[in-house]
Amino acid sequence: MPRLRTETFGGGDFTWLGSTHGIGNARTETLNTSAFTKATHYPDGYIKSGTPVALVAGLLVPYDATPAAEAGAGILAGFVLTDQAVVDPAAKIAVPLLDHGRVKTSKLPVAFTAPTGAKRGETTVVFTN
Repeated sequence: MPRLRTETFGGGDFTWLGSTHGIGNARTETLNTSAFTKATHYPDGYIKSGTPVALVAGLLVPYDATPAAEAGAGILAGFVLTDQAVVDPAAKIAVPLLDHGRVKTSKLPVAFTAPTGAKRGETTVVFTN
């Protein structure tokens, strides 16, 4: 008998998107779920659409805008485009990354201040409220 599993998680709150530009061109990156903590980043069992991330050693980790952040985690790579279920907290999973388009910062699932200069990484994002 196969091991079947039923999952239920959010369909995604896309109100943070300021336009449809970039959705069809989201690139695939690998998310390091072990860098995220359940209580902070996925209390409902999934990483929410619109979560800002940084690229460190080829893996996506939570974006950290604080001055004390390590160099990689303090450089915005983009935003997780769709909700991502965390079944195994040690897994590395492929996710769509939005790195260009329009983002409504007030609608993101976490408090966020738009980075400037080199902290924006290679993103082409227009930030609005």
